[in-house]
Amino acid sequence: MSDGHTLSDGAAPGRPGRASPVLGGALALVLLASVGATVGWLLADPGESPTVPSAATPTTGVPSRSTVPAPAPPATTRPAGPRTTSPAPSRTSSDLTVPALVGTDFEKARAELRDRKLSWRLVFGSGSGRDVVRTDPASGTPVARGTTVHVYVAGPAPQVEVPDLVDDDCADVAEDLGERGLYPRYPTGRAGTVTAQVPAAGATARWNDQVAVSCGEEQD
Repeated sequence: MSDGHTLSDGAAPGRPGRASPVLGGALALVLLASVGATVGWLLADPGESPTVPSAATPTTGVPSRSTVPAPAPPATTRPAGPRTTSPAPSRTSSDLTVPALVGTDFEKARAELRDRKLSWRLVFGSGSGRDVVRTDPASGTPVARGTTVHVYVAGPAPQVEVPDLVDDDCADVAEDLGERGLYPRYPTGRAGTVTAQVPAAGATARWNDQVAVSCGEEQD
């Protein structure tokens, strides 16, 4: 028999159900989260925006290495040494010059060149006369001793008589022939005495012709 009271869900009166502790815990967590958010918002500076690290700024704590060009080494300047200038070769001053021979007889011109210790070479022409028409080097040109001067004569080479050279010392033949305007040629050498000559003594030759002189031991 019942007493006339019906208990719903089978729970005794005056006791909470099982869902009440779960709901209370959830409400407590929500309240705590709300309070924490509110406190954090109040403590934060409303004017300060959050700092976001730049992508270009390293966050590893290693300082960035800036690329700076290495300083160029100081230019090395060598001390200027004394400047030596090679002197220009000086011309040898000489009072020896080619004499004025134009219009002079060629034999007189030859003698004057000989007195100045100059050599000569007679060049005969096809005109007439014995006078010098020009010289090479020209008159007044500074020259050294021994220089050969070419003497140009207006006319042809004059005729001369070949001297007798047999039995003469071969060392003296050149000077003897040179006085007559002739030149020696030594087919057998220059030692000894003249044993033969061509052209023969007394023959006619012209200035600048050669005379072949054979030299050897004097024959008994």
